[in-house]
Amino acid sequence: MSDATVDDADATGRTERLGDRLRAELEALDAARVGVYAALFALTAFYLTPIESGLVSAFKTNPAGISSTLPFAPPPLRFFTLEKWRTAITALGRGMVNSALYAVPATIVSALLGSFAAYGLTQADWRARYKAPVLAMLVAGIFIPYQAVLVPLSQFWGAIPLRQLLTPLWVLGVPSAYTGIVELTITHVAYGIPICMVLFRSYYRNLSEEMVEAARLDGATFRRVYRRIVFPVSTPMFAVVLIYQFTQIWNDLLFALILVSTESSPAAPVVLILAGLGESMEGQDFALRMAGAFVAALPTLIVYIMFGEEFADGVAT
Repeated sequence: MSDATVDDADATGRTERLGDRLRAELEALDAARVGVYAALFALTAFYLTPIESGLVSAFKTNPAGISSTLPFAPPPLRFFTLEKWRTAITALGRGMVNSALYAVPATIVSALLGSFAAYGLTQADWRARYKAPVLAMLVAGIFIPYQAVLVPLSQFWGAIPLRQLLTPLWVLGVPSAYTGIVELTITHVAYGIPICMVLFRSYYRNLSEEMVEAARLDGATFRRVYRRIVFPVSTPMFAVVLIYQFTQIWNDLLFALILVSTESSPAAPVVLILAGLGESMEGQDFALRMAGAFVAALPTLIVYIMFGEEFADGVAT
């Protein structure tokens, strides 16, 4: 038998097996399963339709393309343009750099401090009368709304001569307006520690006690147990916390409005610039605003892609 005949026979066999499998799956379908699939499809369409509408709108000319086409329909060639994306990238480039300057360090530091606090509250030998108040104070920090701290926050940073303390940076050529970046970094770290601690605490409470106890019996100190055992096995939860914190910090507008104030500031983050993008005396440039929204969302999407597998593992635990 020739090689061609063998290949044809194998292809025919695979086709038949695939057909048998499809027939078996179709026969296994019942009304309940069809209903579940239909509901999942409807929910997927419900959540993705606004995204699709915004995406196609970003490729339309304004106002002719926006007003002359259906919201969910792709633009015809006469209304198609990439100019909105070029304008959005140019307008938001400075803001994205500024946002990264405080979002990245604030995310990392708050995650590490939250991990340290959770480790101390779960593995350290505390007396209950001391551990409970500390835990209560940290948990209470989660339930304090941003709006409740805006005035105290503004007064706090107004009373601290941070601009004078950072004089060496200004001497090196960094604009003094970047004081707002430092204030945003510290603020988000302080506000992020409680939620990070709670997430890590739920994870550390399920750690193998035998593994930690064995390390202690071998003479490992409290810090070495964390560095050699607890920290390496915390990768899935670090992924969850980093994604959550980065998304919250990157998208926060309220603290940016209080501490930076204006989009014309050299330290203005991307959300502050995005809030005024596409506004003019002639009206709203909706296509430009949609393009800007997708450009501003790219970093959070990249973070999800980078840590997606670890995020799924962390959520599962």
